[in-house]
Amino acid sequence: KIGCVRNQRRLKWNHCDPELCDQWPGNGEGTGRDVEKGGRKEGEAEEEPLLLAELKPGRPHQFDWKSSCETWSVAFSPDGSWFAWSQGHCIVKLIPWPLEEQFIPKGFEAKSRSSKNETKGRGSPKEKTLDCGQIVWGLAFSPWPSPPSRKLWARHHPQVPDVSCLVLATGLNDGQIKIWEVQTGLLLLNLSGHQDVVRDLSFTPSGSLILVSASRDKTLRIWDLNKHGKQIQVLSGHLQWVYCCSISPDCSMLCSAAGEKSVFLWSMRSYTLIRKLEGHQSSVVSCDFSPDSALLVTASYDTNVIMWDPYTGERLRSLRHTQVDPAMDDSDVHISSLRSVCFSPEGLYLATVADDRLLRIWALELKTPIAFAPMTNGLCCTFFPHGGVIATGTRDGHVQFWTAPRVLSSLKHLCRKALRSFLTTYQVLALPIPKKMKEFLTYRTF
Repeated sequence: KIGCVRNQRRLKWNHCDPELCDQWPGNGEGTGRDVEKGGRKEGEAEEEPLLLAELKPGRPHQFDWKSSCETWSVAFSPDGSWFAWSQGHCIVKLIPWPLEEQFIPKGFEAKSRSSKNETKGRGSPKEKTLDCGQIVWGLAFSPWPSPPSRKLWARHHPQVPDVSCLVLATGLNDGQIKIWEVQTGLLLLNLSGHQDVVRDLSFTPSGSLILVSASRDKTLRIWDLNKHGKQIQVLSGHLQWVYCCSISPDCSMLCSAAGEKSVFLWSMRSYTLIRKLEGHQSSVVSCDFSPDSALLVTASYDTNVIMWDPYTGERLRSLRHTQVDPAMDDSDVHISSLRSVCFSPEGLYLATVADDRLLRIWALELKTPIAFAPMTNGLCCTFFPHGGVIATGTRDGHVQFWTAPRVLSSLKHLCRKALRSFLTTYQVLALPIPKKMKEFLTYRTF
């Protein structure tokens, strides 16, 4: 069974959104602070976000294998309809989202839930259990495939060749990658090639079903699921285990982080190394691109998150994780070693998980966190694709859902996001526009 535990622990926001517009068109008198339903308005008391729910494995912990019970990875499907959770003991849970009807949208109420499928309407998706046979380290949902990608479905379901499928990739302890069809829970493909743990996975956001895998064998591998999982490239150059890989939303770049002080940027067009980004003082373990591909963040055991311009390699900002509790010794770097970093879907916030038992929320243009959440043994974090929720995984095999900032992006940020989704930094700098506008569009106004 999966237990869903209501928890009344709260955290306070200590800063409002820095990116709300001064004047939003159409609201007459608005200051831009009227936000979507469930958000904040100017003058209202700020809400205290809650730990919405905590899901726990139904079986007792087993200690016959090393690293057998951790939740190393959590993921939402791109359309927000599914949640995947590597709950330990070789098991992945595929859970329809939201957890219950009106669970997230209204009042953020956490209700009890069992692992047995509840009575739902005809045709409603059901919770699924994927037994992967090996410890699961990495998870990645595909985007909804474009029409050419339907060949994968057709190969395994010839009776319904016109139906495209959403798939989940799982990276395993023995170096295998298993590809599952989400709607049915059927195993579609088994990809072999890595010689050690597959630590992370990432699909191209374009829907082309190109999959990148990162492994402890110090390589990244590129797979084409449209060609029955054919391996099309091996990227070598890292000297340590590769912990993380992330593909830019515009599908032009791939970032990889290994147990090294530098991160590698690769071209997704030629599969060649573009540059190394150097600036951390210890192993880099996590990375993520902003939704417009204009920023890259990297998290390290040195307690710092560095924000980069991936096009120029320029280091734009560092966010240092210091102890919140004055009783703790800030000189012990390992206490604040970072485990995970991710961008919010609108690109205004970052979430980080560190060994000091805190989830932190950062506003893009501030140097200190705007919120903290107490969590134990955190390993990973990810935002819900439509905002408002953060999921975190722990060493105990648990997953927790937290409320996240729900704000309306300013018009200027929306414009910047739209422009940067197809203009590189160099193209922006070449535009015949004022210097301050260039600085804003290239995130140089910090």
